[in-house]
Amino acid sequence: MERARYIAIDGPIGAGKTTLATLLVERLGGRLVAEPVEENPFLSGFYDDRRKYAFQTQLFFLLSRFQQQQTLFQQDLFGQLTVADYLFAKDRIFAALNLEANELALYEQVYALLGGRIAKPDLVIYLQARHDVLQARIRRRGRPFERRLEPEYLEVLAKAYNDFFFHYDEAPLLVVNTSDIDLSVPADADALLSVIRRHRSGVQHYNPTR
Repeated sequence: MERARYIAIDGPIGAGKTTLATLLVERLGGRLVAEPVEENPFLSGFYDDRRKYAFQTQLFFLLSRFQQQQTLFQQDLFGQLTVADYLFAKDRIFAALNLEANELALYEQVYALLGGRIAKPDLVIYLQARHDVLQARIRRRGRPFERRLEPEYLEVLAKAYNDFFFHYDEAPLLVVNTSDIDLSVPADADALLSVIRRHRSGVQHYNPTR
């Protein structure tokens, strides 16, 4: 892990991004960068009416993530391990899913101005899980606005993530199926950490089963 100073973790809702990010910081030291989900004032409205609130929700996320990244990397990136529970580039997944053509065109113009000013991770970890597992985790954590999330939207989102990361080549990529992983179990956590420590280049898949 001495070569990876910036790790970004991503995946669909309920995949376990924040859980893994927190575990890595606890075990390896460093700083945690958490996605500002709860700060988005449009998100609750988005889950009630995606068409009405999609553009405001997406633009808020894009700008707040950019501001967070800029603040973070004005500091010394290499002084300590940094673990983020999102990949900045994934913002376009949600934009492509939720915005109409004219909104998406405007969004892409803004993204083009910002995206090139974001530091690239040394390692990206993409978390997958079966649809039933994602739904169970979302219900268990009990965020009020996520209770209104339609199963069909979650399926479409998971597929969009798969398509995005199938073509992703901007950093070493570790694809982890978390369906049968419980990171509160020391053996599961140790096994995944061992895989993360060893991964250095290219694409690797980790698919443990019970």
